[in-house]
Amino acid sequence: MIRQLGDIIAKTFRRVVPDPLVIAMLLTAFVFVAALIWGTYPASDDSLTQRAMTLLDTWRSDKGLWKLLGFAMQMCLILLGGYVLADSRPIRWALQRIASWPRTAPAAAAMIGLVAALLGLLNWGLGLIGGAVLARETGRSLHRRGIKAHYPLLAAAGYMGLLVWHGGFSGTAPLAMTTKLGAARVLPEQTLSQIQSIPLSETIFSPLNLLGTGGLLVLIPLMLIVMCPRDTDRIKIQNIDCFLTDAPEDGTLPQRDDSTFADILNHTRWVTLLLGICLLAAAVRGTWILGIDRLGLDEVIMYLLGAAAILHDSPQTLMRSAARAAAGCAGIIVQFPLYAGIMGLMVASGLVMTMTDNLLSLAEPGTLGIWTMVSAGVVNLMVPSGGGQWAVQGPIALQAAMDAGVAPGRLTMCVAWGDQLTNMLQPFWALPLLAVTGVRARDIVGYTAVVMVAATIWLIFCLVVT
Repeated sequence: MIRQLGDIIAKTFRRVVPDPLVIAMLLTAFVFVAALIWGTYPASDDSLTQRAMTLLDTWRSDKGLWKLLGFAMQMCLILLGGYVLADSRPIRWALQRIASWPRTAPAAAAMIGLVAALLGLLNWGLGLIGGAVLARETGRSLHRRGIKAHYPLLAAAGYMGLLVWHGGFSGTAPLAMTTKLGAARVLPEQTLSQIQSIPLSETIFSPLNLLGTGGLLVLIPLMLIVMCPRDTDRIKIQNIDCFLTDAPEDGTLPQRDDSTFADILNHTRWVTLLLGICLLAAAVRGTWILGIDRLGLDEVIMYLLGAAAILHDSPQTLMRSAARAAAGCAGIIVQFPLYAGIMGLMVASGLVMTMTDNLLSLAEPGTLGIWTMVSAGVVNLMVPSGGGQWAVQGPIALQAAMDAGVAPGRLTMCVAWGDQLTNMLQPFWALPLLAVTGVRARDIVGYTAVVMVAATIWLIFCLVVT
């Protein structure tokens, strides 16, 4: 039944939902037309031509397309840092050893889901790639030991880091709001005048998030155990070749040629070790000065890159991993200017305030968080990026929080939770995992959708009781 559900969901997505870039383009056109028709403007700009000129001028300015250039680079480095760290030889060695622990298929699925979630709390790129590698290596280990397992379920378990990442140390929304500079990169001036920053004690370290995310760490393994087929004789071993292929590891050392001084530097460990020590020292000092409560995206990036540099064997292996990771940044590079332009159009036309008023009309202060989380889940299907979504929805949610008298940190986490929930339906970020494991999106989406439903119920419960 679960696999049939996965087929239905996958077929629906293939027929209805286009690529994320197409969605960003269509949203840009839709928001432009909506701003032109329903926006509010000064009396001097009330003609249709003047409205169009105002919107075009905003869209092309640093309040439009180019507002998120720095933020987009931060998102690229978060992805790159997590990937390069997961691709280092010590991390891959550790994942291979962990893969040999489970003695049953349910235990394997639960272990992969838990480890992927824990890695996802450290960094979403690390959780995504680490979870994928662990799923693949566990599948190989189980098969070598003659233990039957449903491999699509193992791959789905490896994706669980994307269900909790926003509650951890790479959560875009909470980390972007820890400093005034970070908030200014996303929020319009009107909202920024009311909320200059939000400390992590009100978001990631809040009782709400500790309860919600802590509960997910328990719920994920339990759901994976429940979904594991009990009749091992009827388990369909799917895509088994990708688990058994003994291909050379990506992080193995390249052929060395120490005939020149330049070649020696290219292959020496001391260069990357020195860089890693410097990055970690600077990151630790920054955390010491600012305090853990003000840990921002820049500090997280420095920790990731510093750890990756120390763990890699040479500058060459570091850059090989970085080159592979950079391919995953293409969507961020192309789409973030469009997200920034959408937000600029909404602010210039007053649509932000209109949407805020509509959100407040639907919800009382006690239910505003639930409505915000649900709407964020819907938006994530159209804007599959935590950073891009925060740029679009963050100003609306925070303005609603101010108007309703709700703590802005609470609404920040509601947007974050909604974003991570529908990652279980959105195949955009699953592409690296699918490449590593060799499974198809339709093979895992049924399992991830069921976990998403259970997680949604749990998080709504947390919003009700806290």
